[in-house]
Amino acid sequence: MNFNSLQYYLFLPIVIVLYYILPVKLRNPLLLIASYFFYMCWQPAYALLMLTSTAITYFCGICISRYPERKKIWLATSLILNLAILFFFKYFNFVASLITDILSAANLNVTAPSLDVLLPVGISFYTFQALGYTIDVYRGDIKAEKSFHIYALFVSFFPQLVAGPIERSRNLLPQFRETHRFSFDNIRAGMLPFLWGLFKKIVIADQLAVIVNTVYAAPENFLPYQLVAATIAFAFQIYCDFSAYSDIARGSAIMLGFRLMRNFNSPYFATSVKDFWRRWHISLSTWFRDYLYFPLGGNRCSKARHCFNLLVVFAVSGLWHGAALTFVIWGLLNGIYQVISLLTAPIRKKIQTACHLRDNNPLLTIFRYGITFVLICIAWVFFRADSLGDATYILSVILGLVPSAGDLGMAHLSMGLDASNKIMVIVAMVVLLIVDYLGLKHKLAEQIDKTIIPRYVIYFLLIAAILIFGSYGVGYDPQDFVYFQF
Repeated sequence: MNFNSLQYYLFLPIVIVLYYILPVKLRNPLLLIASYFFYMCWQPAYALLMLTSTAITYFCGICISRYPERKKIWLATSLILNLAILFFFKYFNFVASLITDILSAANLNVTAPSLDVLLPVGISFYTFQALGYTIDVYRGDIKAEKSFHIYALFVSFFPQLVAGPIERSRNLLPQFRETHRFSFDNIRAGMLPFLWGLFKKIVIADQLAVIVNTVYAAPENFLPYQLVAATIAFAFQIYCDFSAYSDIARGSAIMLGFRLMRNFNSPYFATSVKDFWRRWHISLSTWFRDYLYFPLGGNRCSKARHCFNLLVVFAVSGLWHGAALTFVIWGLLNGIYQVISLLTAPIRKKIQTACHLRDNNPLLTIFRYGITFVLICIAWVFFRADSLGDATYILSVILGLVPSAGDLGMAHLSMGLDASNKIMVIVAMVVLLIVDYLGLKHKLAEQIDKTIIPRYVIYFLLIAAILIFGSYGVGYDPQDFVYFQF
């Protein structure tokens, strides 16, 4: 059941109505049933897997609370069992393939076994959310949740179950013990992120996906400028696709009276790669910061160790995103960017001072936007490419290191979209950038929600754009959310 499906458009209102008309004591059980139903619409059998992860972390949390002298054992039990499940379904074949390649390079014809299993939707998200809870209980940041059904709802809450945000126990768990009374203000407040998310997904991301899929499926058929255009298209596709899921999740939760954390904050207006990761997939970035980066020593150590910590965190982040070398390289490249930035900071500061440039200089800020975006796009090539060979070829052609195999006579190809749809998606991207830029200094959603006529005009325009250029647009092909595969 996708957020951009007719099924969800029926499912959400039914859940909202039932939630508010039922007695308070029946509301959480309703949400739990609805959440498991929502998940089972994809893979019914794998709901048992989520239940297993839930039971393990719940039991370990209780044991950490009751037997503090053995809390390290119970924390280790939770980590090992959950990561073992994640490894089995997500990384076993990757490691087996890697071992086979290494043995083949050593002239040993041994083939490691592989498994024919389907990756459970959202397993990385709910596993990390559950592990974060166990670590919080271990650290004493929260008390162990005694109610199993409330904890199970925390792990499976349907708005953010499949693709985040990865919620913290301190934020979400207490909300299940609050009484949420029906409020038209909540319905209205939830509509704006909901519609904005659908606009980004259906009007921008799904249209850009046509270009990206066409070019990246056969990069050797396209010219350098087309590879650049497809890479920029992917940068906006993945942003609009993933942030759309978070927006719709937040909007759905607000209608039910719940508050989910913001997962994106105008990332393409970041002034450095470090700043980008403060604005992109915030729930995952802060998860790695609190549960991996800080325990490794963070930046409170030698510079060499600090650089090592950054590389470890981003390598693991890359592996979290996918079981392939392309994802690991993507993560390491983002880490290398930050290491270089750290090591060159004194030199860059001296140059800036010598040029009499303040940090808030408009030209310097625009330059930083541009450099950061280029670096992020280079990394995105590894994220999107079907193989390491494709990624290196695309970058080599773009940088002029190898000649393009594309046919100049075919350069007029639309790359999958006709002229009218290209213009439409460009206009939509401009709207997106304007909204993101205004959102840098203003709480745009709150200001819009305080108005009357402008608010409903925006609602009307978003709905019109979704109906005209989305599901009913020319050549539209529904696309799953990109992060479902993680």
